[in-house]
Amino acid sequence: MSLKIVKAGYMPLIDAAPLIVAHELGFAEEEGLQLELQAAPSWSTLRDLLAFGQIHAAHMLSPVPVASALGLLAGLPRLNAMMVTSANGNVFGLSGAMTKRLEDQGFAFDFKDAIAAGEAVAALPRPLRIGMPFVLSMHAELVSLWLSSFGMVAGKDFLIQAVPPPLMAAAIENNELDAFCVGEPWGSMTVERAAGSLVLPMAAIWSCAPEKVLAAREDWISGNPAVAGSLMRAVWRACVWLSDPGNLTMTAEMLSPDKYLGLSSEIADRALAGRFMINSAGDIRRHNDFLMFEGDGICFPWRSQGRWIAERLIERFGISDAYSAKDAERVFRSDLYRENLLPVGAELPLASSKVEGSLAVPTEVPTVSGTMILGRNRFFNDKIYDPGQ
Repeated sequence: MSLKIVKAGYMPLIDAAPLIVAHELGFAEEEGLQLELQAAPSWSTLRDLLAFGQIHAAHMLSPVPVASALGLLAGLPRLNAMMVTSANGNVFGLSGAMTKRLEDQGFAFDFKDAIAAGEAVAALPRPLRIGMPFVLSMHAELVSLWLSSFGMVAGKDFLIQAVPPPLMAAAIENNELDAFCVGEPWGSMTVERAAGSLVLPMAAIWSCAPEKVLAAREDWISGNPAVAGSLMRAVWRACVWLSDPGNLTMTAEMLSPDKYLGLSSEIADRALAGRFMINSAGDIRRHNDFLMFEGDGICFPWRSQGRWIAERLIERFGISDAYSAKDAERVFRSDLYRENLLPVGAELPLASSKVEGSLAVPTEVPTVSGTMILGRNRFFNDKIYDPGQ
C-alpha cells in the first residue's frame, strides 16, 4: 500500500514532540501516512508555510487559527485547530540585571506564586522589554492578562518584542530584553547561557492553557477529509504515548538529535519532567503539570477555549464589530475531533464548551460513552470564564 505524503511543519520546541513521535514511532505510517517533517526558524515563517500551502499541517500556536478568523493575518486563508496537542509548557524569566533587582528585594523565586511574582515584576523599572516568540501566542495572552492585573499597561509599562525561541538567549545576552516568555527548552537555555533566572511557569497563570494545536488550512481539511482524519489519529496516538511518564526518557532522547532540537537529552528530560534549574547558581524547582500532552480533556479542541482566545484578541487588538468571537471559536474543530477520534476510543465529552477556570481539583464529567476526568482548571486570580455569559 502506498503511503499518502503529508508535509508537516514545527518549531524546534519540546512541545513539538507529538509530530516527532508520530513519525519516529510509526503511528503516522500505521495510519497510511508518510509524514515529512520540516523545522521552521520562526513562528511567522511557519504560519506562512502553512498559509501558502507549502506544508499541509503544522504544530502551531493556539491563537493563530483564531486570529485567522478575526482578520489578523492580513488576508491569509482561514486556519483550523483540528486538535490541541499540548497544554502549558512556557516559562517567564528575567535578565541577569533584573534578577539582581529581585534578589535585592528579597524575592523568594519559589517558581509557583503568580501573585507574589506579579507584584515583584510590577516593581521593576518601566517599560519592561519582554521577548516572546510571537505576538499572536498564548505567551502574549497570559503575560498581558497577568501583568495588567498589577496595574501595568501594555505598550506603556511593558513592551512585547517578537524574538524566535532559539534567539532568546542572545537577545538577553545583548541587553535587548529585560524579560522573556518562551517554551522549553529555550527558557532553560537562556538561563544557562545568559545568567538570568526563571521566575514563573505560565501554568501558574492558567493551569491548563491550550498551548499548541495541530493546525491546517480549512480548505485543505475539507478537500482531504480522510487524510486529515488519519493525521489526527496518528498525532493523538503520539499524545497518548507521551502522557505515560515511563516514556519521558525515551522522548528526551528522541527529541535531542540535531535534526530535531539539537540539545542534550538531559535538558529535554528536565523540561518533560517539570524540573528546572532556575538560575546560574543551579537552584532546582519543580512544577507538576508543567507540560501536558493528553488526558484530563487536554487534546479536545474546546470551543470555550477558542472563544476565550478570540475575546482576548478582540480586546487586545481593538478588532471591529465586523468580526465575531462566536464565529472565531469555530476554528477549534470539536466536530472533526468527534468524527475522527471516536473510532480509536478517545474520550468525547457531551458538550463542546465548558466553563474555564472553575475546577479546583480534577472532576468527573459525563461523556458520550461514560465519564472522563477533567483536570484542574484555574486562573491565577480565581476569575471564571463562562462563554455562555
